[in-house]
Amino acid sequence: MPEQATAGPLQGIRVLELGSLIAGPFCAKTLADFGAEVIKVEPPGDGDPLRRWRRMRNGVSLWWHVQSRNKKSITLDLRKAEGQAVVRRLARSSNIMIENFRPGALERWNLGWEVLKAENPALILVRISGYGQTGPYRARPGFAAIAEAFGGLRYVTGFPDRPPVRPNLSIGDTLASLHGVIGALLALHHLQNGGQGQVIDVALYESVFNVMESLLPEFDALGVVRERSGSALPGIAPSNLYPCSDGNYVLIAGNADSLYHRLMTTIGREDLRDDPGLARNDGRAARMAEIDDAIGAWTAQRTQNAVLAAMEQAEVPAGRIYSAADIAADPHYAARGMIESVVAGDGEPLKVPGIVPKLSATPGAIRSAAPALGAHTDEVLREIGYSAAQISTLREAGIL
Repeated sequence: MPEQATAGPLQGIRVLELGSLIAGPFCAKTLADFGAEVIKVEPPGDGDPLRRWRRMRNGVSLWWHVQSRNKKSITLDLRKAEGQAVVRRLARSSNIMIENFRPGALERWNLGWEVLKAENPALILVRISGYGQTGPYRARPGFAAIAEAFGGLRYVTGFPDRPPVRPNLSIGDTLASLHGVIGALLALHHLQNGGQGQVIDVALYESVFNVMESLLPEFDALGVVRERSGSALPGIAPSNLYPCSDGNYVLIAGNADSLYHRLMTTIGREDLRDDPGLARNDGRAARMAEIDDAIGAWTAQRTQNAVLAAMEQAEVPAGRIYSAADIAADPHYAARGMIESVVAGDGEPLKVPGIVPKLSATPGAIRSAAPALGAHTDEVLREIGYSAAQISTLREAGIL
């Protein structure tokens, strides 16, 4: 792994990860990137299903190498009393526990908040679920796809003449994960100020709803339902995708007043630049089609590179739409450390995303590869007081 100057700002924080797939593990992965010791609990035998999701290499998901870096893996059967006892003992020495089971699962396994709090009053329990731990829908299963729809994102995504579409990512899971990280860090700060441990209740749909900008107040105050708008951004103009003469497209965002002025100068439309009705965004928003037609007519006569060069000269934000190949080859990604070359857990080299955000004094780091299933079981159990004989007994009983 690349050497770093610091172990990270969360060094000394122990995180117990009980979740699987995306939301809980991404939350723990983010904490691990910044120095937390993350102990990932997986079911014996198959482990986290993410180990076999999407594209595979040497029998392991390539996604796994990103999602589970910097973690330790132990195996435990949480359905059995002996496995639950191990978790309770682990909770005593943990600062944060993360789970993304359906509400009520921990309680059925004798691992509910009251039980855990009795073991460790300072514990922070991050609970990520589809609909939250309370409310009439709490018991419903909730994957990211459903949360994105319920939270309002799917309705506004796509083109107006077609059904709603999904992003080709589980963005609802990731948004929930990041809200879980925020909650955990807030709770750690509360502890440092003399407070007690607490539960962080994160709902996938609420994490989506939280980034829906003015969706609700526009409906409440004006009765306006935001609709799908393709590549445009209604109410903010100009900001759209425009065709080029070589068959490519360019994104141009000239929606600030000064940017609009420079953009219109560049495309030779001084009439639109000097029109007092278009000097501010509210006026431009009412005439979006006219402005977009003018920009599109200009870009359609030029190649993508020529348009981008003109926009850079005018200092107007513009860009092309990047694929994975574009990202991997781009010098800015490389200069910012966003393309890390590591040796993955299968022993082969792999390029993976770098650490976000960038901290100047205590940056995060990729310190270890994603672990093999149960690679740290004996080590972790010994640390919390289990003898070799006890570990052997648990393994023979199918608990590990």
